[in-house]
Amino acid sequence: MSSTTAADPRSFKTFAEFYPFYLSEHSNRICRRLHFIGSTLALVCLGMLIATGRPQYGLYALVCGYAFAWVGHFVFEKNKPATFKRPVYSFIGDWFMYRDIWLGRIPF
Repeated sequence: MSSTTAADPRSFKTFAEFYPFYLSEHSNRICRRLHFIGSTLALVCLGMLIATGRPQYGLYALVCGYAFAWVGHFVFEKNKPATFKRPVYSFIGDWFMYRDIWLGRIPF
């Protein structure tokens, strides 16, 4: 087990320190794919919220984003999401990983 995997997410002082840990918690390809799908659906829901003004799409965005990610962690990655200990850094990490998958920096 690497030192980043054994680290307590609360120990990181900056997001730059946290992000390698975040990526180590997403080593399973299916988990990353579920994150990507959930994030994409969340963006679609946010688009629907803007297009229709119907607030339930905001709730749908949260459900899509978190449900897919948590299935990935609990079923495939076999770990607890960092959201529980570092919610802001974890949220930012989701979008950095999403971007990095689109850019081909992280295998999909």
